[in-house]
Amino acid sequence: MTELNHITDLDKRILDLLQRDASASMADLARQANTSPATCWRRIKALEEAGILGRHVRLVDPASVGRKMDVFCQVRMKAQDAASRAEFKRAMELEPTIVEVYSISGEWDYLLHLLVRDMADFEQILMRRVLEHDSVSGTNTIFALSRVKHVTEVPV
Repeated sequence: MTELNHITDLDKRILDLLQRDASASMADLARQANTSPATCWRRIKALEEAGILGRHVRLVDPASVGRKMDVFCQVRMKAQDAASRAEFKRAMELEPTIVEVYSISGEWDYLLHLLVRDMADFEQILMRRVLEHDSVSGTNTIFALSRVKHVTEVPV
């Protein structure tokens, strides 16, 4: 990863376009960004080398693959030592239905975002992966009634 001195207005246009549709051809990206394909390609390569642009992915609609429930689970730890935190993080990474894990401030220590099939699926993961972990002292669960807003684009 190299450091990019600064993000230009052209870089911002390219980032915005790629976040909306990474499958666009270089010619289309360049046209929409108001630059040449060669310049567009060089800027994308520089953004990749700087670690600003990551890997290419395709987004999957969770409901279309049976993941109809968004669940947020707050976790309180028994201990805050480095070993306990590292082991908890490793355990959470092993569970594919836990799609995001945040270390948070306040009354709780972590916030987990799970995409589950149904209540039974959530209960199994909560009991098997979260509550059985040695360093977890308790949880609080929030069930999303609906997704009001969900974006993947990062403002630039």
